[in-house]
Parts: sequence; structure tokens; C-alpha cells
Amino acid sequence: MFDALVIGAGPAGLAIAAALCDAGLNVAGLAPVPPPVAWLNTYGIWCDELEPMHLTHLLSHRWQDSVAYAAQQTIALQREYGLFDNTKLQNYFLERCDLGKMVWYQGIAAAVEHLANCSCVTTPEGTALSARIVIDASGHNPALLKKPQRDRIAYQAAYGIVGQFSAPPIESQQFVLMDYRADHLSPDERQAPPTFLYAMDLGNDVFFVEETSLANSPAVPFEVLQQRLEKRLAFRGVQVKEVQHVEYCLFPMNLPLPSFDQAAIGFGGAASMVHPASGYMVGALLRRAPGVAKTIAHAIENLNDPPASIATSAWQILWSNDERRKRALYLFGLENLMRFDEQTLQAFFASFFQLPRSQWSAFLANTLSTPEMMQMMMHFFGHTTNEVRWNLMRSAWSDRALLWDALVI
Repeated sequence: MFDALVIGAGPAGLAIAAALCDAGLNVAGLAPVPPPVAWLNTYGIWCDELEPMHLTHLLSHRWQDSVAYAAQQTIALQREYGLFDNTKLQNYFLERCDLGKMVWYQGIAAAVEHLANCSCVTTPEGTALSARIVIDASGHNPALLKKPQRDRIAYQAAYGIVGQFSAPPIESQQFVLMDYRADHLSPDERQAPPTFLYAMDLGNDVFFVEETSLANSPAVPFEVLQQRLEKRLAFRGVQVKEVQHVEYCLFPMNLPLPSFDQAAIGFGGAASMVHPASGYMVGALLRRAPGVAKTIAHAIENLNDPPASIATSAWQILWSNDERRKRALYLFGLENLMRFDEQTLQAFFASFFQLPRSQWSAFLANTLSTPEMMQMMMHFFGHTTNEVRWNLMRSAWSDRALLWDALVI
């Protein structure tokens, strides 16, 4: 029997598996294809999130010239951005797993049975794996965890290409967090859900350009995103000469939290850890995995405790009352972003990035406390446009349940 069984081998699965091994636990993993396996999507992060963890060596690229375009403004963000080298990131986790002598099994988790002092996961082929605690890190549609249903799921969607172009699609050595300029669209197209360009100069005349829908329900189709990207490039007189990689990105932003009374725990998308305001998650995985792992290691020291007791301890750390309050505030913000028309959305972001960098950076990293977050929101309200203020006041009534949750959780 293992101390912990991790379901999934993506960034979330490997992050928690490595942290559990660091904590001295006997860990097993279960994945359809055990690692190493290529991660195809790109993962970006602000460099100052990695510096306290001394992990900037995991980056393949860094940009000091980071900008955003909104409300006819070019906004210099004055913050260094990085792109993970997926192989380095995966090896960073796997080396720690190897030191912990972690064992990987191939298969899909089909069922789990919680017994007196362990849980047993079985695969369709009949493989049975027992552990004191099961951590489901299998993604947004978790293999074992139960989540309440939500009527309206907001999805972030993106279509991107890595390649060479007839002319640079962005400035040399630049990273573009978001470019909401929409001169290339017709008036009718501008009535549709807004999208923006996320782009970076990868060097050697290679660029990554991605048309992104921050959040929408239903999701903006990939075909629409591709058409918008092609129109955006054509408007600037840029043609694609060579495509090296195509990226399709689609994930939910506002899935409900899992039920905390179940005897398995989640991590990553399975635990609804996606940042509701930005879609980022890898930074949170790196920061939070050690604390969750230490809590599990401490909880399993009592050999008589059932899996449900161990899971309760882990859920309390992962989704503390403060984390749940902040999430309610983030979801309130997400509802506003989806409701804004293009003009209001651009005004919102122009105001947001005029806040002190310490505030907006911590907001995007989810490192503010609830009081700090509310203080930041009030500061923003006092410095944005009347149009944005009016929309926020209107939402304070229509989405009052989310604000109430932030006060009473």
C-alpha cells in the first residue's frame, strides 16, 4: 500500500507528486500515458512569481518589454514575463519524483472505494492500487472527484500559431499580454464577444501569436478565433510564411468547487484552481503544492485515520475560508468582464493596469489577502471611468450572491 496515489501526469499531477515525494511519502502515480510525455501547450508566467522559489532557470524565454493595448493606449507593464521550457519544467518535477522512488502505473482511474484506513482505485483493466489518500489531478473533468453542476460555464478559448511571418507581427523582443485593438473588425464583428492578441517574439524570426477569448459562455469557437487572427495579421500587412506549431486552448474558468466532504482530494483543474480572472494556474501549482503535501504527510502519521479525515485536512489548506472568499470576488469580476461590451472592457483594462504594479500583479497571482483584495477593488473603483463604475454598481446588485459569499464564508 502507498502513502499517496496521484491520478494524472500533467503539470498539476507532477507538481503535487514531486511535493509529496519531497515530504518523504511513498507515492504512486496513475496516468493513461506515464511520464515523460510532451506537454503541447505553452505556459507563461511573470518572472517575479518564480524568483522567490529560485525557479527562473525553468524558463526558455524572458521579456522585459511587456505591453498591453487597450482604449487606444499602449501600456508599458514594466514587469518581466517568461515562458516555461516544458521539458525543463517536467524534468524538474520528475527528478524529485525519482529521488522519492515514485512508481508510475499506466491506466485510467475508473472507480475508487474508500476503506477503513485506505482507498483502492481500480482501472478498467482490473489493476487495483491502494493508498492512504488519493489525489485526483486528472484535469477539469476529474476521474474520481464529484463537483456540483453549474448552469453556465465560462470558457477561455484561444487559437495560436508558432511560425515565421512576412513581417514581424509585433515589435522585436516584445511580449504582448493583450492587444484589444479591433480596427480590423467590422462594426458587426465588434458586437460579438471581444477577443485579444497574446503574442511574443521567440527570436530567430519566430513569433507566437494567439487570438484569445478571455472568458465567454458559450466558448468562442476556434474557427472564429482563427478568422480573427488572420484578419488581425492581414490588417497589419503580415502574412504567415511557415507554421511550426498550432495551439488550441480551451478550459473552464468558473467551475464550481468540488465537494469537500469526499474522501479523495483534488489538485489543479480537478480542484478548480484555475485563476477565474486570468486563466493562469502553473504559478499557483508551484506555490501551493508544498503546503498541501506537508499537510497530507502530517495527517497520515496517524495510521488509524480514514481517508476522509486525511482529505478533510488537505481540503482545509487548499480551500481555506480566505481562499474561498477571494474566489467569490474573482468570480464577481469574471461576471463583469463577460458582461462588458468591447469599449467598456478596454476601459476596464486600461484602468486596471494604471493601478500600482504591486496591486495588479498580486491580484493576477492571487497572493493578496481578502482585505487587501477588497482595498484594491475600491482603489480601482475610484480611479476607473464612469462607464466602468456604472457597470460595476449594476453588477453589485445582479451578482450580489457572489459578494455576499465573500463576506460570509
